[in-house]
This record gives sequence, structure tokens and C-alpha cells, in this order.
Amino acid sequence: MEIFYYSRMESPAGPLLIAVSDKGLVALEFDRGQDLRKKKALQWVESEERTAQVRRELEEYFAGARKEFTFALDLRGTDFQKRCWQALLDIPYGETRSYADQARVVGSPNGFRAVGMANHDNPLAIVVPCHRVITSDGKLGGYGGGLDVKEKLLKLEGSDWPKQRRLKLGDIPTVGCRGEI
Repeated sequence: MEIFYYSRMESPAGPLLIAVSDKGLVALEFDRGQDLRKKKALQWVESEERTAQVRRELEEYFAGARKEFTFALDLRGTDFQKRCWQALLDIPYGETRSYADQARVVGSPNGFRAVGMANHDNPLAIVVPCHRVITSDGKLGGYGGGLDVKEKLLKLEGSDWPKQRRLKLGDIPTVGCRGEI
């Protein structure tokens, strides 16, 4: 049975749940009190020691002192999802891209909805920066941590995305980064 080592931390984006495997960071979620035992094929072991580097680098990121993360990632998904997540990792700190831009990068120029769903399934919120993807008309779009958190992250990074009107609840598309396992 595979072991995931986890810890929780408070952050300006809200409480976070961090999980690492023997290969690297496997989950970074917005902590909503998940019961980790629901993943029966895994053994969950609480360990601040095993997650210390991730927590330290996140603290540096939130303090504005880190623009890139150096810890190993253990991304798990389909080949298409992994291509989409790699494209997210290639978006420079402080910049944004549209879902359409991302679709072109992964070789599916008409697949912006599929790219949005891959972003939605991103298991490493903040680190695999799906918050840097906005709509083609400059609106924030969706985000699993909430649009207020997406806006905070973009501001933290000094992003100057086109600041249009704030979206209302009925305007939110069904794509974004869920930041959950």
C-alpha cells in the first residue's frame, strides 16, 4: 500500500492540505476538512518533517520571496492532463494566459474546454499555477479556491491581467483549478 505523508498549513489563500509521496508533491489542496481515509488504496501518515520543504517554499512564495518552487512533483493523471499541467508550469510568474492560449500550447487549438477541465483536475493548486489562466476577454474565469483567492494570487505575483468587472456567481464558467485530490 502506497504511503502519502501529509500536513496542513495556514496561508493567505486559506488553509492548505499538503501531501507528498516518495517521488514528490502529489497533492496541494484547499483544505476543507477532507477525510483522508476515503482513499482506501493509500495509507495517510501525518508528517510535518516530510512536508517541511513544501511548507517552507510556500511560506516564501506567500511572503513574495519565491517565484519558483524547487521540490519534486509527482503529477498523476492522463497524458493530456499532464501536458496541460506542464503548460501551466511554463507560464512565467506574474503573467497570465487564456484557456485558448493553453489549448494551442498543448496542441489542441479548439480544446479550450478540455484544457479547462484538465485545469479543474489539477491536484497541485498554486504550485501548478492554474490561477494564471484567465478567459480570453480578460475575466478571471473559475478557480477551485474561489475567485477572491485567484485574484489575491495574481496580485501577489504582480500580474496585470485586464481588470474587468468582477464576475457574479451566475457568470462563473465550470472550469478552473479545483485544488483537490
